[in-house]
Amino acid sequence: MKKFIYAAVIAFAAIGASDSFAQRVDLRSGDVAVLSGQKTVNIEYDYSEFGVGKFATEKEYLDKKSAEYNAKEAGKGDTWKKAWVDDRKNRFEPKFEELFNKGMADKGLQAVQSRPDATYTLIVRTKFVEPGFNVGVMRKNAYVDYEVDLVESANKSAKVAQLNLRNVPGGQFGGFDFDTGVRIAESYAKAGKSLAAFLDKKL
Repeated sequence: MKKFIYAAVIAFAAIGASDSFAQRVDLRSGDVAVLSGQKTVNIEYDYSEFGVGKFATEKEYLDKKSAEYNAKEAGKGDTWKKAWVDDRKNRFEPKFEELFNKGMADKGLQAVQSRPDATYTLIVRTKFVEPGFNVGVMRKNAYVDYEVDLVESANKSAKVAQLNLRNVPGGQFGGFDFDTGVRIAESYAKAGKSLAAFLDKKL
């Protein structure tokens, strides 16, 4: 019992310590001041190229994991693979936008998908995912690296600014994040919150 409590304390401390990393947003180039006075910014997500854990590409990770699950139970790997992709629309993107929009409320700016009429677009690119794990007495946070491009909606090759967020942690306090999608979704939530906090100061 003592070992379990000790492991839980360490795990929760790790969550708290890693939260500080979520606050770091690096402005790599350009200027975000153009968003001042804007009411809506279009938002898009790019998952076209990112590594997962020790795998260089998402495809390698999905192929291996789905094959392992299918070997244990026919069809289980296919179901898991579909859920992995579906989590983007069902969990990750809503979490990012919820926390981003909450953080930008006092500036009157909202990020909304499918708004090409907005002057500017935020393109959130996922660059690396560590899924983490939670097996009860032992756990490891998920974390995600992001690149965010601010571009002109009418000409997306016209990059206004580029921002990076690295090692954004994902995990639920209390240790109930046994599902991979739950852990990763929390990273997207923290990324949205951190980006909003950064822009709030700049605008």
